[in-house]
Amino acid sequence: MPDIIFRDGSIRHNEWVVVQRPENGEPLNIPEQPALIPADLWLENRDQFAGTRDIGVWLNGHDEPDVLADHVHELPLVAINFPKFSDGRGYSTARLLRERFGFKNELRAIGDVLLDQLQFMKRCGFDTYDLRPDKDIRKAARSLNFFSQGYQAATDTDLPLFRRRAS
Repeated sequence: MPDIIFRDGSIRHNEWVVVQRPENGEPLNIPEQPALIPADLWLENRDQFAGTRDIGVWLNGHDEPDVLADHVHELPLVAINFPKFSDGRGYSTARLLRERFGFKNELRAIGDVLLDQLQFMKRCGFDTYDLRPDKDIRKAARSLNFFSQGYQAATDTDLPLFRRRAS
């Protein structure tokens, strides 16, 4: 499995596998290793997964994070899929999970994740980044710390820079 980037810029082995939605009524096939399954399938089978720390969920950009509102504390990991570089809905989903629903565990970006997006994803609350396979993971990891501070308030700081300087 490929490596992933953590928010501190470190690169580590990815233990989680993304399970795609079964087609044509096939059963959900969950591997022995930690797995990310579609959020709606997790909700349908929630009792089966109760108490397991090796099953997380993934959402697409068009999925409403509200479906997880009452269950975020049961999940060790939530991944948000970016189906293409230009689809920014996942940023809003991340902020909602962190700020409105209080999700405290690992939040991961998957899909068409590129170096250019990492700094913005970090500010929205993502912890880990599953970079697109054809990109240089080492270069991307270094890009996470290009900026020491952000001007705006975000999930990583409550106050904009001008207010932080004034205090």
